[in-house]
Amino acid sequence: MKLATLKQGGRDGTLVVVSRDLARCQAVGEFATSLQAALDDWELVAPRLAAVYEALNHGAARHAEPFDPRLCHSPLPRAYQWADGSAYVNHVELVRKARHAEMPPELWTDPLMYQGGSDSFVGPRDPIWSCDEAWGIDFEAEVAVITGDVPMGATVAQCEGQIRLLMLVNDVSLRNLIPAELAKGFGFLQSKPATAFSPVAVTPDELGDAWRDGKAHLPLAVELNGQPFGKPDAGVDMIFNFAQLMAHLAKTREIGAGSIIGSGTVSNKQGGLFGSSVANGGVGYCCIAELRMYETIEEGKPKTPFMRFGDRVRIEMFDGHGASIFGAIDQIVEPYATS
Repeated sequence: MKLATLKQGGRDGTLVVVSRDLARCQAVGEFATSLQAALDDWELVAPRLAAVYEALNHGAARHAEPFDPRLCHSPLPRAYQWADGSAYVNHVELVRKARHAEMPPELWTDPLMYQGGSDSFVGPRDPIWSCDEAWGIDFEAEVAVITGDVPMGATVAQCEGQIRLLMLVNDVSLRNLIPAELAKGFGFLQSKPATAFSPVAVTPDELGDAWRDGKAHLPLAVELNGQPFGKPDAGVDMIFNFAQLMAHLAKTREIGAGSIIGSGTVSNKQGGLFGSSVANGGVGYCCIAELRMYETIEEGKPKTPFMRFGDRVRIEMFDGHGASIFGAIDQIVEPYATS
């Protein structure tokens, strides 16, 4: 099943069911006016949404309309919780080396996670707004899950049963603000602006055999200014699966339905610690910071700049037949207008 939120009907938008081929959609206000409302009553609402989904896929939906991802907000325009992990430890090691920070050995056994801002996500086709190019604007391509209710102290198995939906993520980072902010010892804040998610959120079964062991075993395709930038496999080198990330978060708190848990930037070792760019025959990267670290190792200094006004990033995942699963996150960096 595939679900999206259109930018109409208030701050939380209008929930629609989307056909598997992303061609048609149907509003379902009689079942749930928003995705959060559906998640709050999932056991009752999900079968009704699934019936609409089947009708859409068989051309039998009575009120179907063309689906246009440009009209979408993120599936949850705002969420009670957005916690982003860093399950690909290769990424952690690379970006820490870039800022000359030590790599604690416990990160291989204890997930790294931060609490992000969840009050105002942006749509998958909205700009990446920034007040200053000098902040070091970088994209981070990830996968995320939306959860049901999870009790405190839940086991990994319990958490796996509460994975409701999957999405793609652009977790924007302002790299030049991070070192001073982390040096304070209190985590990310200003260096993490608004996050964007894919036009569509899907139930795990939509990935077929590619969804196993709590991971999405498919390449995550990233383009920068129309050129291939990365295609690492999201199921490879993921040290902690989504159920483990959820259990980590639930150790000391309950997780409410509609919480979003991110994987962290997808990153493959590619046979070596630092991998290789697409231009050099590798699977590339899901953020600029990793490429800059690779360039530093190979050439002594980074040469790829962070994003500037007018730059464009596209993030998408395709199934084994080449069909887009979630639709694309497609964003251009633009200066933020303060008036």
